[in-house]
Amino acid sequence: MDLHASTKGVLEFLLTPSIPVVILGFAVVLLFPIFLHWFLSRSTAYITLPSVLVAGPPGAGKTALVTRLERRAPKPASTYTSQTTNIVELAVNEDGTSSYKDDLDASGAVAKKFLVVDTPGHGKLRGATLARLTTASSTASETKIKAIVYMVDGAALSEDGGLAAAASYLYDILLALQNRMGGTNSSKAPPAIPVLVAANKADLFTALPAALIKTQLEAELGRIRTTRSKGLLSSSVGADDVDSATESDDWLGEYGSKSFTFAQMREFDTEVEVIAGNVVGAEGAGPGVDKWWTWIASKV
Repeated sequence: MDLHASTKGVLEFLLTPSIPVVILGFAVVLLFPIFLHWFLSRSTAYITLPSVLVAGPPGAGKTALVTRLERRAPKPASTYTSQTTNIVELAVNEDGTSSYKDDLDASGAVAKKFLVVDTPGHGKLRGATLARLTTASSTASETKIKAIVYMVDGAALSEDGGLAAAASYLYDILLALQNRMGGTNSSKAPPAIPVLVAANKADLFTALPAALIKTQLEAELGRIRTTRSKGLLSSSVGADDVDSATESDDWLGEYGSKSFTFAQMREFDTEVEVIAGNVVGAEGAGPGVDKWWTWIASKV
């Protein structure tokens, strides 16, 4: 009887409009979502899919590549110069041997999902991409960048300004990766981010072979390195006042070397490969995108 009376009293208190009841109701409504979020964040690990950045100068074929992989089609969708970042989710089987054309859901295969991030190539929009590389870390709360696909137009490198435009942005990306490896305060080095230079339009007669593209890019990167070094020394501060550490931070590859090669990036745990392919073109014309996909699948 006493239990029934006490229960009745509690219910009457809660159902009777009063200031304490209103305050208690608001407290429950406001605090419960906060408590639930705290509980779930403490009990469940935050999962971020691994990602592959696709970068390069405008017109290199970045968006065309991403749309082709997303559609699992022999040809990409019609594209235009992108001004914003485009993110698509792709998947490969567990051992990384499936083709981009395979429908893993339909076949019932166990898939590893990952993101492909198509970044704009315009000079004024590259800052966000470089910032991703600067802040990339091994913590689960941040984007897990596994690799970078840097696309170049293999048929335009021999044109006026084509090589310089392709190498300039690549220099900034490689330098960001280099400084990222040496700029951490932690005793544990950040995870390595390999780079694929995807030489597009290999099906065209005017396209340069991958070996020649590699040689020309290395030479141009060396020239950029020398030019930037001279620019630092000839700036408003005197040459004697230039901090050697500051100069080395802007020096790509082996400091003080006469020429640059991609092999120098291994010192900074960054592997660079050059592979030719083509996003568009008739079926069987050129190497297509299969080698690029195999490279991507092996990194995620």
